[in-house]
Amino acid sequence: MTTLRAFTCDDLFRFNNINLDPLTETYGIPFYLQYLAHWPEYFIVAEAPGGELMGYSGAMLMLCMFTVMGKAEGSVAREEWHGHVTALSVAPEFRRLGLAAKLMELLEEISEKKGGFFVDLFVRVSNQVAVNMYKQLGYSVYRTVLEYYSASSGEPDEDAYDMRKALSRDTEKKSVIPLPHPVRPEDIE
Repeated sequence: MTTLRAFTCDDLFRFNNINLDPLTETYGIPFYLQYLAHWPEYFIVAEAPGGELMGYSGAMLMLCMFTVMGKAEGSVAREEWHGHVTALSVAPEFRRLGLAAKLMELLEEISEKKGGFFVDLFVRVSNQVAVNMYKQLGYSVYRTVLEYYSASSGEPDEDAYDMRKALSRDTEKKSVIPLPHPVRPEDIE
């Protein structure tokens, strides 16, 4: 049975099997610790019965099969207070079991409790498996962010989709009305 639990500092040394996936963005330990200190409720891990990490999502990461990592940000006055998915990753051997969907559901519930208007995330345009999964979970493309992801080994930078899902506080669904033109990373608030 999979166990969902709060992420701990010790988990930073247990999630390499998840973070080594080529589509997973990786960060330095100080970055993860910052999220853990500021948004611990958004830092969830999933652990397999044997104790191995499965994945992560939300504000931070998940262990065992999957992890979710996220945060709350934005302005309430401008109806931009929202949950943000910083990372969602599931170890290859635990994919297609519904773990990513469960982690996203948890992150959305936390964002609802914090009074968010929507949940957003960034995903590589080329990662159609993830894009399709997010669409199945109710997310839509809000805008394209040009050259959001830095490329390696001389390749061109890659565009991202900023995908959003309205929460109950956004009764008119204004937060998910797509922008008609792409933006640059420096244009993102």
